[in-house]
Amino acid sequence: MDKPKNLSFTLIAAVVGFMIAIQFQTVKKPEERDTRDVWQLREALLKEKELQSNLLSEIRSNEEKLSAYESKRKQSKEQALRDTLKELKTEAGLTEVSGPGITLHIEPVIEDVQLGTPVATTVVSPELLKRLLNELNMYEAKYVSIDGQRIINTTVIRDINRETKIDGHTIRTLPVEVKVGVDSMNNAEKLSNQMKVSKARDEFFAESLRLNVSSPSPNITVPAYENPIRIRHMEPIKEGGGS
Repeated sequence: MDKPKNLSFTLIAAVVGFMIAIQFQTVKKPEERDTRDVWQLREALLKEKELQSNLLSEIRSNEEKLSAYESKRKQSKEQALRDTLKELKTEAGLTEVSGPGITLHIEPVIEDVQLGTPVATTVVSPELLKRLLNELNMYEAKYVSIDGQRIINTTVIRDINRETKIDGHTIRTLPVEVKVGVDSMNNAEKLSNQMKVSKARDEFFAESLRLNVSSPSPNITVPAYENPIRIRHMEPIKEGGGS
């Protein structure tokens, strides 16, 4: 009977001792206290308020942007269609374009023209014009017109009865003006330098023609394509996706 009592007493004593030890440790190592003075606390509070104000302003600004975007989205469907149509017309060459570019002039080599021969009889062949266009495209020309005729993807340049025609327009007299538009003045300057040493100038000179290249200009106007565009082998899609 004495052993159980001694064991119980020992366990109780151990628990009490453990609790006293924990209390002593807590008293010995109190929690760290904020030792900042009033001004430091006020400064910290002001910073927190400023941060809160900035966050609220940013939230309000984002909410206004979302609201404006939503309103614009609802009201701008028609405008979006108009912008898309305008962009497509520009890409198709159906609008006049002004911007950086250069001007080329195709002229006869006067010293090679026989005395008394009219200048207008010197012919610019379709092959020369096609080679010129290929070279311009290689040098990243974006908009081109020849003798006032806008060049587009479907443009046809050919010889009909010994006359050079561009989509039905006949090149009758010299000089012939070629306007070339590009994206930037930097590209216009590059294009001017490249065309001044291009192979096209030699090819024109071999045909008693001189290709003069202008300096880059910030304002070159390329006219719109004025002929009707014929679209073949295309049909409108019926509602529901069927043809």
